[in-house]
Amino acid sequence: MSRRIAPHLPPWLAHALSAQRGPVPWSAVTRGALSAGPLLLVAVQTGLTSLGVVAAVAAMLAGINDRPGSRRVSVKRIGVPAFGGALGLVAGTYTGQETGAVVLTLVLTAVGLVAGGMSAVGPVASAAGTQLLVGAAIGAGMPLPDPGWERALAYLAGAGWLLVLRLVLPTPGSLAGDFRFDGERAAVAGVYEAVAELLDAVGGPDALRRRAALTAALDHAQDALAGPRLRRYASSSAERRLHAQYAAALPLAEAATALAWAEEPIAERASEGPRRLAAAVRGNTPTGPLPAPSRSAPALRALDDALLHAAEVFDQGRGGDLHTRPRSAGDRLRAAFGSAGREYGLRVALCFGASSAVAQALHQSQWYGQHEHWYWLPVTAVFLVKPDLGPLASRLLNRAAGTVFGALLFAGLAAVLPHPEGLIALVALSGALIPVATRHFAAQTAVATVLVLALVMVGGEPQASAGRIGETLLACAIVLIVGHLPMPGQRGGGVRARLAAASDAAHAYVRHVLDEADAPRIGTPGTPSDHRATRWTLRREAYRTLAEARSAISLSAHELPALARHTEGADEVADLLERLVDTTTACAVHLDDTGHIGPRHEERLAAVLTELSRRGERVGLRPPPRTPLAG
Repeated sequence: MSRRIAPHLPPWLAHALSAQRGPVPWSAVTRGALSAGPLLLVAVQTGLTSLGVVAAVAAMLAGINDRPGSRRVSVKRIGVPAFGGALGLVAGTYTGQETGAVVLTLVLTAVGLVAGGMSAVGPVASAAGTQLLVGAAIGAGMPLPDPGWERALAYLAGAGWLLVLRLVLPTPGSLAGDFRFDGERAAVAGVYEAVAELLDAVGGPDALRRRAALTAALDHAQDALAGPRLRRYASSSAERRLHAQYAAALPLAEAATALAWAEEPIAERASEGPRRLAAAVRGNTPTGPLPAPSRSAPALRALDDALLHAAEVFDQGRGGDLHTRPRSAGDRLRAAFGSAGREYGLRVALCFGASSAVAQALHQSQWYGQHEHWYWLPVTAVFLVKPDLGPLASRLLNRAAGTVFGALLFAGLAAVLPHPEGLIALVALSGALIPVATRHFAAQTAVATVLVLALVMVGGEPQASAGRIGETLLACAIVLIVGHLPMPGQRGGGVRARLAAASDAAHAYVRHVLDEADAPRIGTPGTPSDHRATRWTLRREAYRTLAEARSAISLSAHELPALARHTEGADEVADLLERLVDTTTACAVHLDDTGHIGPRHEERLAAVLTELSRRGERVGLRPPPRTPLAG
């Protein structure tokens, strides 16, 4: 009997063909259906079609940022990028009206440099940079009769309408508990479920993946609870209770990680307690009796103590620290002007500026005929140059395929649909599909292409599918060339910057635990509770920065070989950092139980520190301060 051997695809092609999976986000689909389409309908009915087109574009971009999470987080995730888009719209409008093609291209290039640098700060800043560039290009090139400030208000209104829907409409299951905190409640429950799944995987091959899933769940819950609020601290009993429940999960996560590090199977009943806590959080109900695990080892005793503490917290719910250190303005500036920000800013500026220059040249030579949308070329380049959306080759393939499919589909639909009613309905349908289409870049591109082409026709322009395909392919060529150009400094700056941040956070965590072990002997001030609170904050920061580094390394590994080679060996260093943080967590749990770090823990900690120091030099990682065990 012959065996069928599956073809081994190169990483860059495998990434282009992969897609996220999960249940359909019906609440987001509903919001999408009620955003761009109804806004455009009202604008057409009131004679404000041009402003309605701008509002619909903003609603579409806001829909792309409308990801799962709490209502509080959505304010920042949708609102901040919308302000960036409105600012770009104003700047682009007045620059386009007052300057010629050369000056306009230089200004747009400078805006690309700023937006690219700020995109290195984080995902929200990256989304704001994207909308800043999109707004600048649309403002400079879209032929609208309205002044810049009216366009900006329409843009904010479009994004604001979707945000209002996000804040007001209930999500599935939210009516069973407190309507305001349905996203936060689900996020905290997810932490306890992740702890239970890690305990089930202890001693098996799936433990490492489950530990990474626990980190992701903790990051998600931390973000959900730490979003913007009117007051600095939790202002209601329900919110304080959620904060307390999240904080109670941290010692459970610590104990579960230590058990996974020990690689010794445990009884199945150990995971029953966290699962009951997850159900209590999700349903906003009492915990009931919790089964106690065996207390035969330090990590099991820590797990039992953490369960008892959680049961007490669930009954009282007096609030708790989120154990996160907010980033200062200085931290953000260092990220924007660091190696990653400089490299990304320069590449975005070159792509955005080159595409604007080519678009202006083609526009001035009347290559576009009667169509006045030269801005499509730089707008397309914005999305193609964004590493957030995947490796370069994957972005190019998916963008080209999605645009061709979407343009051909729209050409067929536009021939049979009534105008403008059918086109407005098509906009509403596309808005509803965006939350599902964001799982794959090609699908997202196809839906956005249909929506944008429908908006163009509603705005009074003729069918433009052929031009959309041509401009997208041209933008792909520009970004592909610029993406492989040599740049000042060392390539792979984004990966190295995140790996350096993860290394710094991991070593800060190690030093704190070692200092904590020495504290009773040298008389270090501070109570055990103070040490633990600081330790949990440092552990959270270490795991979070490591997860961010992992994501950047994965994207780089799926680039074309000419780009991927610049970050070879980074995944091995990330593995060592992960082992370092896991080992330190096991040391901390053993320290709490016995008052000292065991010989086995010291040996493995010293080994991983030594190996990390050796391998880190190969990827340009600066050596951290020496620790007692390493040096």
